[in-house]
Amino acid sequence: MTSFGARIERVIAERGPLCVGIDPHEHLLAGWGLDASASGAREFGLRVVEASADRVGVVKPQVSFFERWGSAGYAALEDVLAAARAAGLIVIADAKRGDIGTTMDAYARAWLTPGSPLEADALTVNPYLGVGALAEAMDLAYANGKGLFVLAATSNPQAEGVQTAVAASGSTVAGEVIADASLENGARRTGDEWGSIGFVIGATVDRRVLGVPDELTPPAPILAPGFGTQGARLADLPTIFGALAPFVLASESRGILSAGPQGIAHAISTRTAELETHARG
Repeated sequence: MTSFGARIERVIAERGPLCVGIDPHEHLLAGWGLDASASGAREFGLRVVEASADRVGVVKPQVSFFERWGSAGYAALEDVLAAARAAGLIVIADAKRGDIGTTMDAYARAWLTPGSPLEADALTVNPYLGVGALAEAMDLAYANGKGLFVLAATSNPQAEGVQTAVAASGSTVAGEVIADASLENGARRTGDEWGSIGFVIGATVDRRVLGVPDELTPPAPILAPGFGTQGARLADLPTIFGALAPFVLASESRGILSAGPQGIAHAISTRTAELETHARG
């Protein structure tokens, strides 16, 4: 079984670092001529998958925009997840789950178990009940060839006070999260270069203020929201992330999705070309 770390490393090398968000905001649904409903979110998601296939390697459905429609929304999300994986895309479920014990284990099983209705390739998780609380999710991810993206240095200003706080180790809380999860990657080495436990590091944050190291040992994928509407430019990815740039998935949602159903394919192609020019030199 191929590890998630090896899969994402290969996808970035072969298809580039762009990750297309699938965020069916109500205003986007309206702009696409779709109803603000579960069926509208389903149609929106399937169209984004169709436009992304053969243009990028990774998509990231934002679970909340489906969950808001209840059971019908989850049924719509299941269809979008299945279609994306059938199209050969790596799917990151942006659900930001985090809890302790059997509760976290149940969350992980919902998203990371092969054959589950909500099966994804990776899941965003919240470590602020302690990185150790994610241990069972990490076990399941490695056992099933799946991945996790641990929230470390997020781009929302409200989180800065928590993430820059100094832990007992003398590191920032964000830095300690990265250190602890990196130790887990090291302990679970599969023989592949990249670990399967990655990190969410916003493209609009000051990495040094938050204590994000210049290198990850072992290497691990970085999911970087903040490009496009939130202000970060894809052309600046190497400058923003420095030596970490080769490991970055540049996530953009609204800037691409606002191009509408007729323009989304072109928007994706434009972004991939920009990253090809600037991120790879």
